[in-house]
Amino acid sequence: MNKSSEIATKAKFDHIRYAQLWEDADILCAALPQDSGKTLVSICSAGDNALAMLTLDPERVVVVDLSPAQIACLHLRIGAYRALSQPEFLELMGSRPSTSRGVLLDRSIAGLDTETQAFWQERRDDVIAYGAGGVGKFERYFRIFRTKLLPLVHSKKTLDAIFVSRPKAERQEFLNKRFNTWRWRLLLNVFFSRFVMGRMGRDKAFFEHVEGSVAQHVARRIKHAAVECDPSQNPYLHWILKGTHGEAVPMPWRVEHYATIRDRLDRLDIRQGALEAFIDDGDKADGFNLSDIFEYMSPDVFTKVYGQILSAANPQARLVYWNMMAPRRVPPAFAAKVTGLTGKEDQLKAQDKAFFYSDFVIEEFKG
Repeated sequence: MNKSSEIATKAKFDHIRYAQLWEDADILCAALPQDSGKTLVSICSAGDNALAMLTLDPERVVVVDLSPAQIACLHLRIGAYRALSQPEFLELMGSRPSTSRGVLLDRSIAGLDTETQAFWQERRDDVIAYGAGGVGKFERYFRIFRTKLLPLVHSKKTLDAIFVSRPKAERQEFLNKRFNTWRWRLLLNVFFSRFVMGRMGRDKAFFEHVEGSVAQHVARRIKHAAVECDPSQNPYLHWILKGTHGEAVPMPWRVEHYATIRDRLDRLDIRQGALEAFIDDGDKADGFNLSDIFEYMSPDVFTKVYGQILSAANPQARLVYWNMMAPRRVPPAFAAKVTGLTGKEDQLKAQDKAFFYSDFVIEEFKG
């Protein structure tokens, strides 16, 4: 096993970990090169950010992931974009209530390979119940939180009130006086502890290089989502607390992008494997969506992988990635070759609706 795939030796990749993407495609696309005709690379996860990157009019988007289950999530989306209208897509994914998900699933997978069809038929009941965007381990974790524990802390009336648009000062008052109760703080400390999240949400191996309290980090980020940003426009917070998206949906699922993405699906180059699946071919790219993969790496492996990525980067290529609790930025060994776009970072971090991450990094390769 190549050491740049360090996490592959510590975590399982045979199930859907994320059935939808919990990173904000709006800020990702704003951070990547804006010129058309570029080659872009994306970690797959559930596939949503790779699809969003098609709106940048690239020559191709190379999509890589260790997990065949996560690759299957992208293939389902490809089938759905081709077979469904945008409102039907939202029903299939779980953004909207639906009594037709079984039929929508059948239409979406009809033109896919037999292995992908079988993968989704095995999960048919869960797709019907929760939507295709609700069948991952992470989404199940939130479903337990939302259905079993949250009603013990807050009423439906209080939860509905979160998503009423109001000025920032009133959002702060609402958080302080109505939401941040002692019961809520107790729930955060228990359910979002490293132990519980490692067993029920993310794989425990993903916390190996994390620093500090996970629960305290979540509490800080919820304040960002509830006060600094407008919760009424936050699809991620809405799903966590209510199980669907509200008026706002993730960027690649919006009606204004749907036809553009559908018409460019043939520009996706999907490769199961680690990032070396792109690097070892001698390809070069102009932009990299690296998700939060560096957070799972020891500092030594991070330095090695970062150097490998630079070897596959064209001049002025951008590396875009998130940190949750393990701080990662350009290693000292490569600092002279890279410019950190901190002004752009600060602007976009303030807009980040996917509020789990503490840092958003944009670095440009000088070449």
